[in-house]
Amino acid sequence: KPFFFVATQQHVRIYHLVQQKMVKKLMSGCKWISSLDVHPTGDHVIIGSYDRRLVWFDLDLGSAPYKTLKYHTKALRQVQYHKQHPLMATASDDGTVHVFHSTVYSDLLRDPLIVPVKVLRGHKVQGGLGVMSLAFHPKQPWLFSAGADHNIILYQDL
Repeated sequence: KPFFFVATQQHVRIYHLVQQKMVKKLMSGCKWISSLDVHPTGDHVIIGSYDRRLVWFDLDLGSAPYKTLKYHTKALRQVQYHKQHPLMATASDDGTVHVFHSTVYSDLLRDPLIVPVKVLRGHKVQGGLGVMSLAFHPKQPWLFSAGADHNIILYQDL
């Protein structure tokens, strides 16, 4: 689907590029959106916010959040889905990376499954900043994280 996602301070607008119109406005309930990622199926969106929330949207259910999770003690800097494995991760200023098992079923009657898997602690908090960015390996269930402590860490045992 040719969708274009635009994050403002509190909302995410979804535009259909062929029809050239806005098709949906997601109400996050967050004060400041820091990052977003779209699931490889295109039907789910996760949003990270500076007020410590991870917000999951099922685009088939409407513009309200499907699930809101608060696992971090400080701001979320980045959220990301893995492109091939049922994993997602969040990076935060508390110096941790949280990894979740996130299964999205093709059966529309089944809700997505979100299970916390691991809390990765490898970065030091410096100047109130912790883990600034993360990236999954394209094929393997490996995770790279970059911190304010000037280190890049590869986690292989997820």
